[in-house]
Amino acid sequence: MAQTTPNHTQTVSGWAAHDSSGKITPYTFKRRENGVTDVTIKILYCGICHTDIHHAKDDWGITMYPVVPGHEITGVITKVGSDVSGFKEGERVGVGCLAASCLDCEFCKTDQENYCEKLQFVYNGIFWDGSITYGGYSQMLVVDYRYVVHIPDSLPMDAAAPLLCAGITVFSPLKDHNLVSTAGKRIGVVGLGGLGHMAVKFAKAFGHHVTVISTSPSKEAEAKKRLGADDFIISTNPQQLQAGKRSLDFILDTVSADHALLPILELLKVTGTLFLVGAPDKPLQLPAFPLIFGKRSIKGGIIGGIKETQEMLDVCGKLNITCDIELIKADTINEAFARLLKNDVRYRFVIDIADAFATTKHV
Repeated sequence: MAQTTPNHTQTVSGWAAHDSSGKITPYTFKRRENGVTDVTIKILYCGICHTDIHHAKDDWGITMYPVVPGHEITGVITKVGSDVSGFKEGERVGVGCLAASCLDCEFCKTDQENYCEKLQFVYNGIFWDGSITYGGYSQMLVVDYRYVVHIPDSLPMDAAAPLLCAGITVFSPLKDHNLVSTAGKRIGVVGLGGLGHMAVKFAKAFGHHVTVISTSPSKEAEAKKRLGADDFIISTNPQQLQAGKRSLDFILDTVSADHALLPILELLKVTGTLFLVGAPDKPLQLPAFPLIFGKRSIKGGIIGGIKETQEMLDVCGKLNITCDIELIKADTINEAFARLLKNDVRYRFVIDIADAFATTKHV
């Protein structure tokens, strides 16, 4: 493992965290030359995911500093390797969480690269050449074309960026449970942040009855009026929880903070499924009785494969589904981190990377 190899000759400007304070500062580093299976991408926008903060602060104890976060990347291809197929210069593309996988296991061969045991992420990972990967908080990216997707022309590049993580993270479990092509189910969404609001948008677009489950009564109006949710349950209100018992077919839990599963599980019908996509710092307590007496299941998942991500983007292009974003300048990333920790964003921050390099030098 090394930060770079002799093939890392391109000097790139970006932003990185250097210690567990999590403070993001300008950072100059090296990227590899464009290889035969690589494309080089001029980054235009990059979304801010809660995972970026976890890595910046080393909350999970796995950060390799300096870390350049960012895995919700949109941009334009500027160079294409000789063995690349399906991509050409000038095309609008996106890069999500994945940077490498073994390409040979059962999961890689069935378009489930996200479950490959040798999966490496687009930042804080170890690439095939042994170098540490750096993410989208930077002016450009070199990436193997097998982990790149096309952005439909109908989607704005800034509002499409969070689809590369937040979007696919909630789309994949819906598809796995036949909720994309089959309408009429009753779906619950726990949490109304970056992931949760996308889950509501998808579920409504696919023809389902949607109930938002939240600890914040103040979010009821926006859940219903802004996002089109049908019902709203305050997860700390015993009367509302009782009224909602055994009413939902499927619940998507997007919360990354510590929270109780018992009241959520009781909302599921018999044989219903609770699907976890949030990543709390501490282990959640798993109550046995709601599972045993309701024949219920708890599952989890991480993002989606590349083919599925492209399918999700194509669906978004067709149905005009995008993330609700707040576009920020690169010099306000730390302020955005602080606001995100307070859930003070509707619903995803996106960094205007192109603006940072448009008319002034990187400082």
